Parts: sequence; C-alpha cells; structure tokens
Amino acid sequence: QVQLVESGGGLVQAGGSLRLSCAASGRTFSNYIMGWFRQTLGKEREFVAVIHWRGGSTYYADSVKGRFTISRDNAKNTVFLQMDSLKPEDTAVYSCAATASSSMRIRVREFDYWGQGTQVTVSS
Repeated sequence: QVQLVESGGGLVQAGGSLRLSCAASGRTFSNYIMGWFRQTLGKEREFVAVIHWRGGSTYYADSVKGRFTISRDNAKNTVFLQMDSLKPEDTAVYSCAATASSSMRIRVREFDYWGQGTQVTVSS
C-alpha cells in the first residue's frame, strides 16, 4: 500500500519561503514519477512540478518556474518542494502524488496515489 504524507505547509508573507516534504512508503519508488499539485477552493487541481525518482529529471509549471524547486532524498524516500519568492496567488492546498512511469507525467488523471494535502497560505 503506497502512502504519501505531506508536511511543511503554513502561513508566510509574500516574498517568503516554505519547504514542503512528502514522505513516501509502501514500495520501491525508483521507477516512479513524483509530483506536486495544488488546489484552491472552487478550482481544479493544477500541476506544479514533477521529478523522476531515479534520474532526477524535473519539470515545472510556468507559474512557478524559477521560484520553486523539486528534489528528492533517496535514502529517506522523501520528495521536497522548496518554494521561494512566494506570492499570494500561490495560496492553495498542496498535494503530493505518485505514479509508476518511465516518462514524465503532469496530468492529474495520470497519477495513481495521492497524499492528504497541506495548506499553504501566502499573505500580502
């Protein structure tokens, strides 16, 4: 059973930083794509960033490129999302997701496993 547990959300002022963590368990993730998505009330969940666990390739949404960095710690089975230069429009529930794939995936429907989410609030 795959489990994804996020942590690290909170309240931060615009321009500040937060680091989200996603602890993964339940299987070997070497051939998985790990992703971060976000959702605000009344809107659809949107793609933020993905990383291929084995090779470390990454891909970002245009809205966060240059400000957010996705990374992973193989030894700890943990994926991180470093968020810098945060803006009020980054306010959302951020969720970690996983899917078995050798190629990049960015669509919500392509991910099989999801965490419960963590709230990020950026004040102006």
